[in-house]
Amino acid sequence: MSESIELLRGKIAHAGTLGSVVRTMKTLAAVNIRQYEEAVQALGDYEHTIELGLAGCLHLAENGHSAFRREKSKNVLTIAIVFGSDQGLVGQFNDLIAESVKRELAAIPGSLAVIPVGERVQSHLEDAAVRTATLFALPNSVSAITPLVGDLLSEVERRREKAAAIELRLFYNSPVSGEQYQPISTRLLPLDDEWAAEVARRVGKWPTGAIPEIINGVQSVQWALVREYLFVSLFRACAESLAAENASRLSAMQRAEKNIDDMLEELSRLYNERRQAGIDEELFDVVSGFQSLGENSGMNA
Repeated sequence: MSESIELLRGKIAHAGTLGSVVRTMKTLAAVNIRQYEEAVQALGDYEHTIELGLAGCLHLAENGHSAFRREKSKNVLTIAIVFGSDQGLVGQFNDLIAESVKRELAAIPGSLAVIPVGERVQSHLEDAAVRTATLFALPNSVSAITPLVGDLLSEVERRREKAAAIELRLFYNSPVSGEQYQPISTRLLPLDDEWAAEVARRVGKWPTGAIPEIINGVQSVQWALVREYLFVSLFRACAESLAAENASRLSAMQRAEKNIDDMLEELSRLYNERRQAGIDEELFDVVSGFQSLGENSGMNA
């Protein structure tokens, strides 16, 4: 009985320590969610400004000054950048995005270059029979997103130089509400009519009655805007993916905390029962000993 009580006491102590770790991870996940959400919100005005500039360029494109049109080619290289996670304890986070990538890329003809961001998502992609290219590590803070985006754009440019034409797609999980998220797929390139219609839809009408104009080189300004458009799009995708990852981890930690609390309650019940049984047994031995002493005293008298 003594060993059983000691064993239960040890299990209770280990469960308490594990509970402290889980609560710490919950707090970190909640803090991370907030910082990545704020980073996405901070992009809003700048992103709108870039899209307004692109809308002005599209206006000029209608008058024959387009840097956006590209000759169609049958040898198109589809570059898919997939944001996942480097760490575990995120539930179905990587499974969902890997299935989305596999499903959508199966219908795309031509060459593929799948660039994973995160070790875990790379392994899930390979398990789903999706061949991957250069692996990039996920940033661990908002300030580290910008260098990652720069590296990704350099990788895209390197592959673009070797291909007749490219199509750039992003795959990532985006927060929906609370701890919920959903896989998102978006196409950034080519800069074709479909892309122009999407930009025009988001911007809507030009905010003033003046016709937009570009000075000091139409094409240089256009491509500067396009580079910023790609940067903002990749930054947003990475930040939203990291927010969704932490939301998934928060949900997993909440479930773990509940399981630990249930286990602690059960262990405490067993411990109290066995401790009480031990006390009862000791009391029974004392009473039996007292009675035995009393009987012996009567016999001696």
